[in-house]
This record gives sequence, C-alpha cells and structure tokens, in this order.
Amino acid sequence: MDIIFDLSFWVLWLIVALVFIILEIFTAGFAVACFSIGAVAAAIVAGVGLGIAWQLVAFSVFTFLAFLIVRPLVIKHFYNSKGAGRKSNAEALVGRQARVTETINNAAGTGRVAVDGDDWKAISKRGLVIPVGQNVTIQSIDSIILTVD
Repeated sequence: MDIIFDLSFWVLWLIVALVFIILEIFTAGFAVACFSIGAVAAAIVAGVGLGIAWQLVAFSVFTFLAFLIVRPLVIKHFYNSKGAGRKSNAEALVGRQARVTETINNAAGTGRVAVDGDDWKAISKRGLVIPVGQNVTIQSIDSIILTVD
C-alpha cells in the first residue's frame, strides 16, 4: 500500500499517459492520444517540481493544443483522400474488358464472361445477344452479375 504513495507525481502522469496510449489502440480518430500528450506534459511539469495545480494546467493546455493542432495533422496524414476514389474488390472490375464464355442472351437468361480467370454471370446492358468469344466492357456490377456492353 505504501508503494502507491511513494510514487512521484511524474511517474503517475506517465502511467496515465501509457493508459491513454493503450486505450487509443482500441479507438479511432486519435482523440484519446491527445489526452496522453497532455499527461506527458503534466509529467514534465511534475518532474521539474511544480505543484499539482500547475500539473493540471499543463495537462489541460497541452491536451487542448493537441486536439487543436496535432489531431488535425494526424488525421490529415492517416486519413488522406488519395485512396478515397480508389476502387477495390469487385468494384475494380467496372470498366475492364472481359471475354464472353457463354452467349449472353437476357431473354433466355444465359450469359457468362471471364475476367482475370474468374467466370461471372453476365447480362447485356442494351439487351443485345452477344456471342461467345466477343470482348465486352464491364459497365456495372450487381452482387454477382456483371452488366456488360
């Protein structure tokens, strides 16, 4: 029990900072880490021998500054919009070329195309009958059915 009371305030602030960093791992948005920055600042203030009031002021000010300055920079860096328009998975097929492997006939309910070695059910965008061997362009995807033209 005496160990808790023997710890210096700067050590307690570092423990608080560590707890906030661990919590940040389980959250998104770099919000909890801002509190960690404030706790590190309070630990520094405690380390130079200033009282609890100054420690709380340092914690508050540096947490506020972290939310105001550091958090937007981190979010901008990690959540940039460069990849926002990037298509992935099946969406990446739109605009690609495919080869008809089974005659596409919407009325008969037939039609398959191959793209990258995968065979997909396909329908014609304009309702045309498209023969086997024809190259088509994938216009859209709905679940597991490609619309081609």
